[in-house]
Amino acid sequence: MMSLILSLLLLQAAPHAMPGEDAVDPYVPSAAHAGTTPFTGDGMARAFHGQEGIQRVVDGMVVRAYADPIISEIFVGHDKVRLSRTLFEQFCYLLNAGCSYSGRDMASAHKDLGVQRKDMNRLVELLQEAMREEKIDFQAQNRFLSKLAPMHHDVVKQ
Repeated sequence: MMSLILSLLLLQAAPHAMPGEDAVDPYVPSAAHAGTTPFTGDGMARAFHGQEGIQRVVDGMVVRAYADPIISEIFVGHDKVRLSRTLFEQFCYLLNAGCSYSGRDMASAHKDLGVQRKDMNRLVELLQEAMREEKIDFQAQNRFLSKLAPMHHDVVKQ
């Protein structure tokens, strides 16, 4: 009985990888790990065409990043399935589209990746391409990028 209770507590405190994902070191999930607070209201979620549109933006950005000749080396050997899931959760949470974020904090998630400013700038370009493909209004794109921008301090290590 005690081992069952302990197992249940560990499941709550340390999320395991979802099916198809690599195992990760345990951590305690928190909405604060998303890097900033979400938008209020549903305007940004609607601008991104809801969860389905957000998923298409994330999928488009991830496919581009893994194929990009400039930054793809950063992603070699990293779990594409987990990256797609946690980016979707983060974007969906920040856009106030009805999601929770279960990923690690930005500093931990990007530790030892060696991301430089030029890499981050390229990733933003790829995100912009994915948002344009989804026909996200330019003003909504800029509002979202402004929400993400302060996180670069936890991601970029030079």
